[in-house]
Amino acid sequence: MMTAAFTGLRVGELRGLTWESYTPGDDSSLGVLRVLQSIWRGRVGAPKTKRSKAVVPLIPQVCTLLEQHRAASGNPATGPIFANGAKHALDLDSLYQRQMKEPLRKAGIEWEGWHGFRRGLATNLERIGVRESIAAMILRHTNDRVTRKHYIKPAPVEAIVAMRQLSETFSKVETPKLLRANAPQIAPQPPEPDQQQHEPQWLQ
Repeated sequence: MMTAAFTGLRVGELRGLTWESYTPGDDSSLGVLRVLQSIWRGRVGAPKTKRSKAVVPLIPQVCTLLEQHRAASGNPATGPIFANGAKHALDLDSLYQRQMKEPLRKAGIEWEGWHGFRRGLATNLERIGVRESIAAMILRHTNDRVTRKHYIKPAPVEAIVAMRQLSETFSKVETPKLLRANAPQIAPQPPEPDQQQHEPQWLQ
């Protein structure tokens, strides 16, 4: 879910991700995913458009989870990032039915499909002030009317800056209850008398 929510990849692109297409980040650069293929209804094909093949920057939180997932999977160097027991690309719709549907229902979260994560990323980028042309670059849209109208050709570094901004904003958000359900219970500490608590706004 994190990979879908913070990359805006289409469902076929998520299924088509391989460890060969992933480069971890470090202290000086973000990790990246290269969209090399798409899997739709069991068929492997090329990404939707030429622009879909663009490199997708990853915020550090996603890289951390991908590294944890890789370790839990036996540290594979090749093959699908999200694999089933037979080491084939995972059926994401089946994953939703088996593992996500009931927890989301209990949490009162309406499922909008995997494409909902793509729309959510666009909304969150707009909320933190990212220009529409940069959001279109991150989502790898072919028809960017704003870009086409004003001849805006932002440098790739701007997409990196936008994703760093998203990462910093996400770091300030309280962990959703669905993710912290199994976390160790720690007694809350009383706030200092002059301490003010600010609740960041975020699209859930």
